[in-house]
Amino acid sequence: MSAFEVSWPQQQLEHHFQPARALRCFTGRPQCLHALLENAVTVNPHGTALVCDNTRLSYSELNRRVAQLAAAWQQLGIQPGDRIALLLGNRIEFVLCLLAATRLGAITVPISIREQTPGLHYMLEHCAAVMLVHESSLADVVPSSDSLPGMRWRVSFDGCAGALDFDSLLSSEQLDKPAPVQEEDPAVILYTSGTTGRPKGAMLSHLGIVHSSMHYQAGMALGMNDVGLAAVPLSHVTGLVALVTTMLHVAGTMVILPSFKAAAFLQLAQQEKMTYTIMVPAMYNLCLLQADFGHMDLRHWRVGAYGGAPMPVASIEAMARTLPALVLMNCYGATETTSPATMMPPGMTPLHNDTVGQPLACSDIKVVDDDGMSRPAGDMGEIWIKGPMVVAGYWNNPEATAKEFVDGYWKSGDMGSLDAQGYVRILDRKKDMLNRGGYKIYCIEVENTLYQHPAVAECAIVAKPCPVLGERVHAFISLRDAVSAEELTVFCSTRLSREKVPESFTLSNQPLPRNANGKLMKRQMRETLLKTLNT
Repeated sequence: MSAFEVSWPQQQLEHHFQPARALRCFTGRPQCLHALLENAVTVNPHGTALVCDNTRLSYSELNRRVAQLAAAWQQLGIQPGDRIALLLGNRIEFVLCLLAATRLGAITVPISIREQTPGLHYMLEHCAAVMLVHESSLADVVPSSDSLPGMRWRVSFDGCAGALDFDSLLSSEQLDKPAPVQEEDPAVILYTSGTTGRPKGAMLSHLGIVHSSMHYQAGMALGMNDVGLAAVPLSHVTGLVALVTTMLHVAGTMVILPSFKAAAFLQLAQQEKMTYTIMVPAMYNLCLLQADFGHMDLRHWRVGAYGGAPMPVASIEAMARTLPALVLMNCYGATETTSPATMMPPGMTPLHNDTVGQPLACSDIKVVDDDGMSRPAGDMGEIWIKGPMVVAGYWNNPEATAKEFVDGYWKSGDMGSLDAQGYVRILDRKKDMLNRGGYKIYCIEVENTLYQHPAVAECAIVAKPCPVLGERVHAFISLRDAVSAEELTVFCSTRLSREKVPESFTLSNQPLPRNANGKLMKRQMRETLLKTLNT
């Protein structure tokens, strides 16, 4: 159970999905994604809904444009349940498309703009998308029409060859009556990163999106007067749910930053009086490196959420010195949990910064051993998560669904513990854990130690193959100041047991590779390391 000292909406036990899962659910909740927009228009019709570049839309104007786009798509022949793929960056049209598809009862499939042709082809074919809305600049990576015979429409901007023009689809007619949907119906399909094998399409239900939006609202005390700034990709579960649907739910303002640059982010945050955002720790670190950070007027910024990686203690302390009123809150979750499963209670980060917070009101978390048996408080094991926000499974992939879901729990693959106070610690990915001659080494412990060194800007621990011990500890490090491998070895030796000290280093002044969601690409780093060993 959560020990949050916030006022959660009333809950009751309900049964959802097949096979039926017994889940704690909020009562009196909106029944679908479309209802979030309807409610916002009712309570805040003239309030600012979206801001991007020079465009500002009120909730009434947003609703009108969504109704126009939905009418045009209906005239084309879009039916309830059809899949509409979005290959779009951070822009207002992303939100319009999401909500227009929802009004038609269609399913949105957001895809990262960094995706290349083979992966894009697989996703579009696998979900049988009937429409793709894409950036004109990405026309060259879009698979050919011949290779996707089921794709009936392509929509783009600026007169892109072979595609319908987006602006021409904003018809004079409006579709005001939404198609009926059930809470358990998928509203969005998000393909996971696919670090092993083909990516899987997680089916985010209306039920899950509504519950996650309510978790964010209550856990962070968000309301109509809040201004959320979207600096992470809207095509990722964090941008989609923590910002788009959550700000819809509270009828607040969402400011969209097309691409993250620390200077532009801070300037926009000051200009729009941002109160809330969620980013990866690396983004906060880049803000801290800005020379004028401490001189900007950011007094309205009250909630700084983060996830995807641990926040170095040094970064937490630096943010507290610069913005003492800012509440930093770790959020832990995944695509399969429709964003958060845990959240740091307000004000508790300084006392529990080695954790990802506590389970949310409707989140059921347990720690299990290799046989799926629950472990006592404080013991390490695999994190399993259940709740109304956990997806029912993967689109058109019953094998993966059966493998990764047990009794309604999603097997996260993360190794961690749940202490007696209800705080969750994440130690490592189960499959990424190093085994050095029988000693299990959790990368996060070594990384947190390295982050204490003032010269280390970023670090990542990966396994270096060893014919004797199986694996040895190798560190990839991005430096802010010059330091030698020998100095770092000595530094770690006084803080870690001998087997955990990195035995080799890759030192660079360049940032470590990250994917579109800001997560470190350890797989790429391992491949780089193997290439150097084989040359």
